[in-house]
Amino acid sequence: MKKFLALALALVMALGCMVACTKTSGPAAGEKTVVAIVVAGQFGDRSFYDSSKAGGDQLAKDFENVEVKTIECNNENHEVQMRNAADVANIVVCVGWEFYDIETVAPEYPNVDFIWIDNATSAPVPNVLNITYAQNEGSFLAGYIAAAMSKTGTVGAVGGEDSDTINDFIVGYEQGAQYRNEAIKVEYNYTNDYDDPAKGKECAKALSDKGADVIFQIASKAGDGVFEAAQEGGFYAIGVDSDQKYINDAVIICSMKKEVGKSIYDAIAKYLSGDKSLWGTTWVANLADGYVGIGYGEAGSTQQVPDDVKAEVETLMQKITSGEIKVNTTR
Repeated sequence: MKKFLALALALVMALGCMVACTKTSGPAAGEKTVVAIVVAGQFGDRSFYDSSKAGGDQLAKDFENVEVKTIECNNENHEVQMRNAADVANIVVCVGWEFYDIETVAPEYPNVDFIWIDNATSAPVPNVLNITYAQNEGSFLAGYIAAAMSKTGTVGAVGGEDSDTINDFIVGYEQGAQYRNEAIKVEYNYTNDYDDPAKGKECAKALSDKGADVIFQIASKAGDGVFEAAQEGGFYAIGVDSDQKYINDAVIICSMKKEVGKSIYDAIAKYLSGDKSLWGTTWVANLADGYVGIGYGEAGSTQQVPDDVKAEVETLMQKITSGEIKVNTTR
């Protein structure tokens, strides 16, 4: 009898420890779902990172049971900040290719669900949703517009770094420009920095010196310097990720939109409805689904791109989504 009581007591204690020490999968009834958005750099870029925050802000606005926290890594301690987020959140959204440690971190938090923006795990991880984007498709359209607007026969692109993701923009941009004009020259360089507008400005000036009169910025906040150079140098610029025309209506002729915020919002809204089928997969958000495209600014914005070129872009969109045009990619 004593042995039985001792065994029963040990079992109760073990179960109690399990309840106390294990984080419940998902929030309990009546509790908030905490979403932590962790960006590799800093907010304030008016494109990639700010788009992710806008998606989170909209979730908090539309769903009473959602609480959104934000963390800036400032380009360091990505793994540490990912863990800090996982300690307090039900869903951790890692924004940037730099969070490659997610492959080892996520399995250590089986009751937390992760979203990795702009990159993918080498193999499926059950509690990780990878979201990548067909930025090459949208960049093809941007390149076509650049070539249509160029008077010098040379267009340019300023990338944040020489990486597969940035080069995915560039190969699509170059292909689109050459689709419009086989003789067009496409020049590009890299800031090797996503935060310093001065470096973007320097790169844009170097491309302008080579004759580029339309320059696509693919460098986050450093791309603000491209807009400054365009204003001072009398050439056109193309924005990235968000519709950036409002930043400088006179020189930004369009933007290649990558709907990061919308993709985060839609994935988590689906999750909140009880559908977690996306997790453990890689979702390529593309032109056909409306997550990549071209923006010409708000109503009333100055329009430099002629209506006939816009109509041609619409036709190209259909050809890309139907598969008639195969856009080059680095992925």
